[in-house]
Amino acid sequence: MPKPADNQLAEADTDAEQPELRRRRSRRRDGGSSDDWTGSFETVTPDTTTAPALPVRSSSWAEAAAVADALADTPPAPPAPARRPAGAPPSYAPEPAQKTEAQASDVTAMPTSFVREQKPRPKGGFRGFLYRATGGSWNMGPSAREREEDELARRISRQLQGSFNTAVLSLKGGIGKTSTTVGVGLTLAEFRGDPPCAIDANPDSGDLVERALGEGIYQQATPRTITDLLKNIDSIDSLTGLSRYMHHSGRLHLIAGEQDPEVSDSLTAEEYLRIRKLISGYYSVALTDCGTGVTHNAMSGILQSADNLIIAAGYAVSGAKRARSTLQWLASHGYEDLARNAIVVITDKDEVSTRVDKDAIEEHLAGMCRQLIAVPHDRGVADGDLVTLDHLKPETRRAYKEIAAAIVDGYR
Repeated sequence: MPKPADNQLAEADTDAEQPELRRRRSRRRDGGSSDDWTGSFETVTPDTTTAPALPVRSSSWAEAAAVADALADTPPAPPAPARRPAGAPPSYAPEPAQKTEAQASDVTAMPTSFVREQKPRPKGGFRGFLYRATGGSWNMGPSAREREEDELARRISRQLQGSFNTAVLSLKGGIGKTSTTVGVGLTLAEFRGDPPCAIDANPDSGDLVERALGEGIYQQATPRTITDLLKNIDSIDSLTGLSRYMHHSGRLHLIAGEQDPEVSDSLTAEEYLRIRKLISGYYSVALTDCGTGVTHNAMSGILQSADNLIIAAGYAVSGAKRARSTLQWLASHGYEDLARNAIVVITDKDEVSTRVDKDAIEEHLAGMCRQLIAVPHDRGVADGDLVTLDHLKPETRRAYKEIAAAIVDGYR
């Protein structure tokens, strides 16, 4: 008997279904009562980041729990390194390294220098000879004397913030005041990056520029003095304009004192302060040769603008006593700080006899000032003519370096 049309359509649909579905329907028609194996289950994706499955099978839940606790205490395995896609360019970034706590806390630390420090080269003596003879293979370094010289040079060349003035004075003439001004000025010019300026404020026809240039050269030069500078000071607004009234001994710039006896003592304290104010705009170090005495007209302005003092003295009994009198006068007239921080310079100009106790003079004056420096006897100073560093004894040049370093040390 032919099947109804509806049954034909149902079978056609059944034939079109999946074979697995047909088997399940056939099993139900045959009277199968269990359909457990045909149930649907959730798809489980294995978690690779969790602990691995238990390595043992146990019939006791207590044993299984103990194994699970042991696995929980085991640190997880590190993640697998990421793979670079095929054909991707290689990466040159450094792999992260394991750091200790000290390294991690100082990740910005850099070496202080990539070049090994080189031992200084000796310049003279046996060490210098050995260095030159071996082509630098044997370098014993500079001697203690050379190291002291280098330290003096470092102190002299110290960079300064502002302009400073040192006054050189005494109560007695002819004991090395002007020669000290020139020698120290030339030494400052040799070691400092900026040139110093020396001002001749001596009311008694000072010879500062003659001692720095030589009498012959100074007489041939255009006569420009401190008086000429004062007459035109209001029109000077540049270093070029100021240089027209100055003389130059190498890198030492000088302002000449007035040579006319009738007007040489006319420089007042106010006029000196005007010159000092002009100089301070162009020079960081100035030396002022004050002449003899402390009571002339310009002296109050000089002391008012001075940052420290050089007191010139000699080994003669009169020179030592007047140096002491100068310090006492300063202390009793409101200049205690200048007296306390003064530098006493004893120049052995006249080679006194052995009857004079030089050590006693030095010990007495040293207790009244910041520093005492002795300049040995030197014909290049004693003759009263041109003072040049090249013609001075090494001991004299060393003394001028010590004075220059002491001056700069006092600039604060």
